Amino acid sequence: MGTVRDEKSSYLKSEALPPLANLKEAELSAHKCRRCPLWERATQTVFGAGDSHARVVFVGEQPGDVEDRTGLPFVGPAGRLLDRALNQAQINRDLCYVTNAVKHFKWESLGQRRLHKKPTSREIQACRPWLQAEIELIQPEVVVGLGATAAASIFGVPVRISDVRGKLTHVESVGKTCLITAHPSSVLRAPDPDAQRTEFNRLVKDLTLLRAFAG
Repeated sequence: MGTVRDEKSSYLKSEALPPLANLKEAELSAHKCRRCPLWERATQTVFGAGDSHARVVFVGEQPGDVEDRTGLPFVGPAGRLLDRALNQAQINRDLCYVTNAVKHFKWESLGQRRLHKKPTSREIQACRPWLQAEIELIQPEVVVGLGATAAASIFGVPVRISDVRGKLTHVESVGKTCLITAHPSSVLRAPDPDAQRTEFNRLVKDLTLLRAFAG
């Protein structure tokens, strides 16, 4: 009797990555990633970018529409807000490394628009080895999780932002000091200007904890 291969069984695996010499090699390898089906609809893999010896690594959720088209992380509306918050917190982004927990844009269509769709826990887990590789190669002093998806990838399990936000904590799963705060896109989604201002100020306050590492 022949064996029928289940194509889906080849997805969502989390085998260890092969040894990677540097970030460039990791990025080239990630562009061939088929660990989950998100690559099928994405324009391209969006790997991290920044200082390869950064003391601070920022981790977001996933690339957005602008990032998917350009191939660069945090260059859309959320990225511009993050830049504003970093400037106000007196953190030099050029000295940091910025990446995402998931390296492909997950989306659904609404007319001509491509709308962000939240990645599943299995998709986060499938992509986690790439984040672990980035952290291992960079060896930062602090890893910053922006939002719940990033926090889940860092901790290895889902966590509530309210339980861990705004404090420097050693996380065994990555072996680093970590800071969890809100994703900039959540500030943009605040219902009115006053709420946006409040959430932006909270984000800046959290980021000021990083001054000693990337001021």
